[in-house]
Amino acid sequence: MATDGPIHSGMPASELGSEGWHKPWSGTNGGSCVETKRLPDGSVAFRQSKDPDGPALVYSRDEMAAFLRGAKSGQADFLIA
Repeated sequence: MATDGPIHSGMPASELGSEGWHKPWSGTNGGSCVETKRLPDGSVAFRQSKDPDGPALVYSRDEMAAFLRGAKSGQADFLIA
């Protein structure tokens, strides 16, 4: 990774390096995809594929686990209803 300081949400995604990004959710809206990257400390970064140098949202492993449990149980359905 190319970061010189601590990893934090909102930092430029480019500072997290170009390798290791995945597109687990591919959009059907002209290639606009969410990309994710697992970081060495177990946290997860998200970025917008159309803006790979833009800000990364960084979540801890525990935050991601809670989100995924909630999404799987339907607690996030209101986001697209």
